Amino acid sequence: MSNDTEIRYLTPVAVDVKKKKYCRFKKIGIKYVDYKDPVFLKKFLNEQGKILPRRLTGTSLKFQRKVSTAVKRARHLALLPYVADLLK
Repeated sequence: MSNDTEIRYLTPVAVDVKKKKYCRFKKIGIKYVDYKDPVFLKKFLNEQGKILPRRLTGTSLKFQRKVSTAVKRARHLALLPYVADLLK
């Protein structure tokens, strides 16, 4: 009767295996973040147009600062929107 206390699942419990985050700038070897490339900069924005934090993108501190400056410059030149409903 020891099986009565044992918990059984119909489907196996999913265990999330997280990928190691990496800085894509260091991996590829990018030294300059171009503010005139809105397609690349959209990878660092969410659907509302906000800049994604480092802990989500895995970008290093040095390049996160460059990305935020580039996004702000692109917004000023109207290459990227300040606010959007569905950006992606």
